Amino acid sequence: MNIDWAALGQVFGVSLVVTVAMVGVFTLGIVGTSAKPSRSGAGSGTVTAGATGPSALGRSGAYLCFALCAAAVAYGIYLIVA
Repeated sequence: MNIDWAALGQVFGVSLVVTVAMVGVFTLGIVGTSAKPSRSGAGSGTVTAGATGPSALGRSGAYLCFALCAAAVAYGIYLIVA
């Protein structure tokens, strides 16, 4: 039995890069939909009752990030099934 170490290294490298990229894109989506703390607080950094929601542009960007994640998952399932 021979192992093609170059191919194994390529699969490992691509898997690592895609995984880190997908986690980053999903994180951007979470941040884009999260509530921002109001500036009138004492600087504690906690989300209070005066928190503001995400802007329309931020929410649209977050939905785009989630759509990219869903597309990557769908493509992966397509590759497994095909």
